[in-house]
This record gives sequence, C-alpha cells and structure tokens, in this order.
Amino acid sequence: MALILTIESTCDESAAAVVGDDLTIHSSVVATQEKLHEQFGGVVPEIASRAHVERILPVIHQALAKADVALSDVDAIAVAHQPGLAGSLLVGLMAAKSLALATGKPLIGIDHLQAHIYACRIAAGRDVFPCVGFVVSGGHSTLYRCDGPLDFTPLGGTIDDAAGEAYDKVASMLGLGFPGGPALERAAAGGDPGRFRLPRPLLDDDSRLDFSFSGLKTSVRYQLFGPGRPELDAASLDPQIVADMAAGVQEAILDCLIGKTRLALRQTGFTRLCVGGGVTANKRFRQRLEELAAETGVELFIPPFSLCTDNAAMGAIAVERFKAGQFDDLDLDIGAGLQRVS
Repeated sequence: MALILTIESTCDESAAAVVGDDLTIHSSVVATQEKLHEQFGGVVPEIASRAHVERILPVIHQALAKADVALSDVDAIAVAHQPGLAGSLLVGLMAAKSLALATGKPLIGIDHLQAHIYACRIAAGRDVFPCVGFVVSGGHSTLYRCDGPLDFTPLGGTIDDAAGEAYDKVASMLGLGFPGGPALERAAAGGDPGRFRLPRPLLDDDSRLDFSFSGLKTSVRYQLFGPGRPELDAASLDPQIVADMAAGVQEAILDCLIGKTRLALRQTGFTRLCVGGGVTANKRFRQRLEELAAETGVELFIPPFSLCTDNAAMGAIAVERFKAGQFDDLDLDIGAGLQRVS
C-alpha cells in the first residue's frame, strides 16, 4: 500500500497527515492559531505565516510519529498550494518541496477547495462523483460541477465576502468574539430570525450562481448603530437584540446558500450534493441541507466535523493524482487567489 504525507497551511491551521492509497487516514495533526488571532477579531496574515514557520515541521513530525512511519516510508509528498493566504501557502509549499527534494519523493500539489469537497468521498467510503460540490468557509463560498475526482469546474462563488467571513464580521459587531461562526450560532439559538428585515443578495437572480454578503453586513451595522455612528458599541446592545440579529443573519445567509445550491442542482441535473468547509460545522446549515436533499431527492454528503475545518487528512485527494501519475515539478508555485465565475 502506498502512503502519502499531506501538508496544509492555507490559512491559520498548520496541519499534516499520513494517508494510504485506500484512503485510510493513518494520522492527522492540526495546530490551531485561534488564540493568536482572537484579539484582532480575525486572521492577521503576517501573524499566521510566522506561526506556520514555527509549527509546520513539528506537526509533520507528529503526523509521521502517530502513523508509526518514517519519512522514507512515504511514497509522495502532497501540499495544498492554492488558494489561500500567500504567506501561509508559501510556508507549507517550501516545506513540501524541501522534503521532496531531500527524499527524491514525487511532489503533488493540491487545490484546497477541491480537497474540502473530496472530504465527502473520504467520509462516505465510496464514490460520490459526479456531484455538485459546495465549499462554504471563512474565505470561500464556491459551487462546483464535479464530473470526477479530478474534474472540477467552478460554477460560481462569492463576489465579495464569503459566508464564513460574514459570520465573523457580524459576530464582531455583536460583541460575540472570535471565531465568529460558532459564537453566532450559539447566540442565534435564542433569537427571533424575523425581527429584523435583512437582504438576501442575488437570491432572486437565477442567471448566476454567485454570492454577495457585504451588503448584508452593512445592513446589520446600520440597523444596530445607524449610518452616522462611527464607533460600534456592542456592550450597549440588549442581549435579546443580539440574539435576534444573530438569528436573522444566520437565516439570511443560509437562504442564499441553499437557494443557489438548489439552482446548481437544477442546472446540472446531478443527484448528488457534496458540501465541505468550516461553515458545514453549523448545525442549522446541516439541517437546511438535509431539508433541501429531502425536498429534491438528491443524495447528500457532508463530512464529519473533524473533516470540515481545515485539516491535512482531506489532502487524500492527492491519492487520485498519485494513481493517475500526475506529479508536479519543484517549480510548483502558490495560487493565492481563486478565479471567480460570473
């Protein structure tokens, strides 16, 4: 059995894993940076990249040790080289290149977003393609047509802010802390989602599969503090207002996510839906997806929580490229951005 060492450093998680060509996860190690970024209310790229420099080699060593293998035992080195924060991506890519050069093992580049969708394949234990793939995270809200494990075509995505970023920014306005997604979900549990009138950008536009949440954030700010108030004073907000706004924002975002997913299923005609990314840890989102699947008759695949947030185990998508003999040269570069589809 072939073994692949996978490395992940696209944002603020330093991670490594050892996976088999049968998709067995022999080890998975993740070093989080939440405490480093908490005081800033979001990820600071420079801090993230410096933390990766400190942590990337230790997590690789831990992943190998937990799998009880030596570096010489692995058959390839895989790394997420796009998309993500440029500085963070560079740390993981340089580590992978160094190991590949030192050991003579082949190098495999991974698309981080495609890996999130492939996490559904890992968890399912069987083929999930063709399908509509949907990545919903802090930095991305992207729909794909997935004809196969190596055949991903972008259908649409965010034209400004991603869903997870909107959660974080609204949570900050409400004084709920960082990371905002889980905090907003907890607050929403005790709120009335119909109290505030909030926009659903692009929801009624059936000509495109894109998302936009910047206007929603602006609406929240104006309704809470007014357009002429420069300072946001979350401490002055009534707790019930906080809960109601959290609930309203959560439903507004989910309405957009579910609406565009329904449209993507209709346009492609696919009967399988694979959803990955950190926002899939939101229980209300999972509930809405399950309702959509029941309504449309599609087969729904969502990874377990451990494979939703950034990790290196989902880098097992490299197995597909390994089997196909698709390797990369040492001049492999990062692809920090993501092409948006209009």
